[in-house]
Amino acid sequence: MQARELKTQLKSLIQEASSVDPYLTKRLNEVNRWIKHLKPGTLTSKPFVILFLKQLIEDSQIFLIIKSIEKEIEGEFDYRQMNPTEQYWHQELFPKWLREKDPKFYIWKQKLMSGEFTQEDGKIISDTAKKIELNQGTVLQRYIVDLSMATDIIVSSSQEKPLCIQLTTLSKNLAKNKAEKWKDTLVFWEIDRGLFLSYNPGKQDYQNELVKITLDNSDNLQKGNYLKCSL
Repeated sequence: MQARELKTQLKSLIQEASSVDPYLTKRLNEVNRWIKHLKPGTLTSKPFVILFLKQLIEDSQIFLIIKSIEKEIEGEFDYRQMNPTEQYWHQELFPKWLREKDPKFYIWKQKLMSGEFTQEDGKIISDTAKKIELNQGTVLQRYIVDLSMATDIIVSSSQEKPLCIQLTTLSKNLAKNKAEKWKDTLVFWEIDRGLFLSYNPGKQDYQNELVKITLDNSDNLQKGNYLKCSL
């Protein structure tokens, strides 16, 4: 989907959402005001903005489909057709993000637009996600959960219990301050458990350890726990 098409699609979704859900309408209007002054060529030169828009449009389309089905059958949408991480995102976190005031949204929109956001650890996160899937887990990544909810990946393992995970390469001293803010963020969004995992990319076999720890804690970490550990 090209920049011009993204802008057109966004406007179309706003019109559709206006008769369905006021929270989605408000959020899409906010995003539209943010990008409407950009010419297609300028927007194309901002890859992370483009990727965010694609994710938002896809999630908004699914949100509207769910609302439409629920209205048509006058009942709840059957989320069982989604895997556990998708279900958690579409049923809980995305609607919550639409409803609630996001204190970080203004800040990270600026960072995406200015190019300050570079996702330096993007390859490590992507490679870890692939290994989790090879080990029969499911993974979801979104800019919204990363930048607003302090979560690099949402992971489910055999017990199908989604877990929000933050990965970092910071030293223990620096990680402590980041971990405190991480926990506060999860509590703010009413995310009932989380894993803050710091690792040393120079350590042999660290990625397989990341995968094992994330899958184990997805199954076994109890609600109300925000676990901080390091490799």
